[in-house]
Amino acid sequence: MKTFEFLILGKNQAILEILTRLVNAYEEWNAVPFSDENTAQEYFLNNKIDIVLLSSGIEDEVEKQFTSFCLKAQPDVEVIEHFGGGSGLLRSEILHRLHLTGKL
Repeated sequence: MKTFEFLILGKNQAILEILTRLVNAYEEWNAVPFSDENTAQEYFLNNKIDIVLLSSGIEDEVEKQFTSFCLKAQPDVEVIEHFGGGSGLLRSEILHRLHLTGKL
């Protein structure tokens, strides 16, 4: 079974830690968290990422620029904005996107 590689970008450290723990709870998912977009971009350029999760605290302009950067560098990446809700909602959002794009 394929392991999906996640990059999580968020400015709220507590939420970033929770999201990372929730994603990494699934055997077929692997997440690496970042609170700095420049460090995240460097990691993104050097790794194949399947899903980018954008979390809370990111300024609108930074979010737009980071999304554009990701899609330009790896056009097949899925960028998902996740700003809250329970762990079931997060998993549903991810699985729904993967299903819609034929990646599941």
